[in-house]
Amino acid sequence: MSEPIGPLSQGTPALQLHRQLSAIWATGSGLQRLAAVNHSIIGMRMMITSFVFFAIAGVLGMLTRVQLATPNSPFMAPETYNQVFTMHGSMMLFLFAIPMVESFAVYLTPKILGTRDFAFPRLTAYGYWCYLFGGTILTVALVAGVAPNSGWFMYTPLSSNVFTPGINSDVWLLGVTFVEISALSLAMEIVVSILKMRAPGMSLDRMPIFAWYILVTAMMMIVAFPPLILGSILLEVERAFGLPFFDPTRGGDALLWQHLFWLFGHPDVYIIFLPMAGVLSTIIPVFANRPLVGYRAIVVAIIALAFLSFGIWVHHMFTVGIPHLALAFFSAGSAIVAVPTAVQVFAWLATLAHGRPRWDVPMLYVFGFFFIFVMGGLTGVMLAMVPFDWQAHDTYFVVAHMHYVVAGALAFPMLAAFYYWMPLLTGRTAVHRLSVPAFWLVFIGFNMTFFMMHLTGLRGMPRRIYTYSGDEGWNWLNLLSSIGGFIMTIGFALVVIDLFVQLRYGKRVRRNPWESTTLEWAMPIPPAPYAFASIPDFGATRTDSTAASDLALSLARGEGYLGFARNGWQETLGVHKTSGVPDQLIVLPSPTYLPLYTALVTAAAVLAMLFKFYLLSLAFALVTAGLFVYAGQSAGLARDYGPLPVGRGVSVPPHTEVADAPSWLALICTLVADGTLFTSLLFGTFYLWISAPNWTAAVTPEPSRTLAIGAVAALAAAAAASRGSLRAATTGSPASGWIGLAVLALLAAIAAAVGQIADIVPHPREHALGATAAALIGYVILHAGVGLLFLVSNTLRLRAGFISPRRVLDLRLTRLWLDYTCVTGAIAMGLVLALPALVTVLGARP
Repeated sequence: MSEPIGPLSQGTPALQLHRQLSAIWATGSGLQRLAAVNHSIIGMRMMITSFVFFAIAGVLGMLTRVQLATPNSPFMAPETYNQVFTMHGSMMLFLFAIPMVESFAVYLTPKILGTRDFAFPRLTAYGYWCYLFGGTILTVALVAGVAPNSGWFMYTPLSSNVFTPGINSDVWLLGVTFVEISALSLAMEIVVSILKMRAPGMSLDRMPIFAWYILVTAMMMIVAFPPLILGSILLEVERAFGLPFFDPTRGGDALLWQHLFWLFGHPDVYIIFLPMAGVLSTIIPVFANRPLVGYRAIVVAIIALAFLSFGIWVHHMFTVGIPHLALAFFSAGSAIVAVPTAVQVFAWLATLAHGRPRWDVPMLYVFGFFFIFVMGGLTGVMLAMVPFDWQAHDTYFVVAHMHYVVAGALAFPMLAAFYYWMPLLTGRTAVHRLSVPAFWLVFIGFNMTFFMMHLTGLRGMPRRIYTYSGDEGWNWLNLLSSIGGFIMTIGFALVVIDLFVQLRYGKRVRRNPWESTTLEWAMPIPPAPYAFASIPDFGATRTDSTAASDLALSLARGEGYLGFARNGWQETLGVHKTSGVPDQLIVLPSPTYLPLYTALVTAAAVLAMLFKFYLLSLAFALVTAGLFVYAGQSAGLARDYGPLPVGRGVSVPPHTEVADAPSWLALICTLVADGTLFTSLLFGTFYLWISAPNWTAAVTPEPSRTLAIGAVAALAAAAAASRGSLRAATTGSPASGWIGLAVLALLAAIAAAVGQIADIVPHPREHALGATAAALIGYVILHAGVGLLFLVSNTLRLRAGFISPRRVLDLRLTRLWLDYTCVTGAIAMGLVLALPALVTVLGARP
């Protein structure tokens, strides 16, 4: 690698700077676009893809309304209706709502924060391809007539292989888990990038409110998604290999699935809502012509809402037989969650009341949101009351409430965001002759469709039925609801037409047409691939006190940080997590096809599992792991540089030479997600012990104490050896011997754990007692295997010169992973040894 050059001279023309940066950050044309890793390209792809899935799901929803428009309709057979109904909900939630939220975050967050890209562009690209391939699997299954048919919630035992023997449920379990990999990877990317890659001087307490919403949402994803991933894995293992986690006849419990699902499902409502609330908190001050009222109160409300959302999942299960004290607790919690939501709503209204609002298309959708969300919130408080929920549960009242608080809270702010940020992409504004009628069609159609469902629900219409006899008094309400659905569909179609017409005939606008203070408007229209020619500094000013257009020319002339090109590197700044002080130079990777190849192999592993080629699936999984190791071999810098100038008289070291690098924070986020999954597995074990029927097995388990202690001791030895390798590398001594010792220790731990599984009594297929023991030990084996991959990568990078006394990040990451594996392994093995005592304490139960 050539020597780094300093900043270009102050006399360098801005045009030359832009040409240099464009050459460095550009993505090739044609098939080279498949190698794109730039956040703008990936964000746009996610938006377009999620909108395509939205259109498919919308058509499926209209098919259900055609079926229910009249009684005794022969339009669809029951099996077809079940597939259409299931795919409508699954697509809307997993293929549209969550990906659309993340696509906004991927595209906008770096721009609003004043940085050039995300911390791990290749991970962003991999997440997109996983999302695309997972959604494609579900869509192809629908066309082939083998789509999931057990409801978008996949309740057991309906989704077990006893009642759904085909591959329908497997398509959902594997396809959705594939998509969840995408969502989880992007969530970790977002958290790390917001905390480590902001404009210098932008401390957390001065960060744009949109970034706060996205940060809290991404953190919620990291904690909320693992329970669903675990539940999907356990149910698929039950279907594929017969381990009875949810089979009550063999010591399992079908309600365990509901707990795992709603541990994800209830926070997911707020995961969808919060980014759209961030859109509102960004748009409303602009159109009110005054700063947002109650910035700090809103931040506290966001955090409180996130915490509360994880504690009230059981209010989806009020009718399953919960003890009365628990019912009271979760009912009170469900009512309290309205408080932080109300704080945000009143802050928005206060901002409008103290300003001078100007009307434009985005504001139409803002006020449409207020009407719909408040109505949905009122019905939510009603359903939080246990007596009312007992009456309305499993009726169309719940369907109406869900669409008001989820679909309405997403659709109207989303459309406001499209109309607000489209000029950034196109340089044109909406065609009002189309956009205003489109709003009224969507608004009227939405309320006509879903308000009627409240009434049918109060009249006793059950949800999840494919037809009705016609003498219940629901006929005219269902017909009006279906008509409203078609009106709403016409409105959405007009929105699409308006967006296309805007590209060709919309009125041209100057930079920052809304006079906003957020940084995305300080870029050229459309944005360049490097986002900012130089990075702004907010050391002495508020981030919302300067019009973005006032900064644009200064940043374009290279007067901020990194206003120069160096070594062909894609450079951006890393800052301290809280203060925003620059502390490292982050060198990002260039475009590559590796994310696409890795996602393709991952998809092959999923498809092989779907068609029950289990050894082939394992082989593809190993190839996927190998590709991740291979991709890591070119990461970072292969020599020491020391502090490098970044402009404005500041010099910072590269990210490979600092302790607080993005990779370190990323692994911490990964372990938080993994720890949530492990905690969910422990919860499942104790839940089955306490609540499952037939838990006491005919055969008393007798796990080997020797093997369990040997596995934990080997894990501890591996963790100690990793620390030895880190000490050796830091002092310049050879570290390969310590790495070899850690490899041997992990192999010994895996061998002991495999021996423990082989001797499990009762057999994992015979009783949930053995199945939970196998799951706990399998968790240990998996993490020891991943530890081996870390050590293999360390060996390769040590030989290639990527590790030195100043560049020991790889070894620090390995040490953290092996420490975590040792601790969780000790807990898991300890619980396996405790299972006989648990059974003894439990005693015989009827």
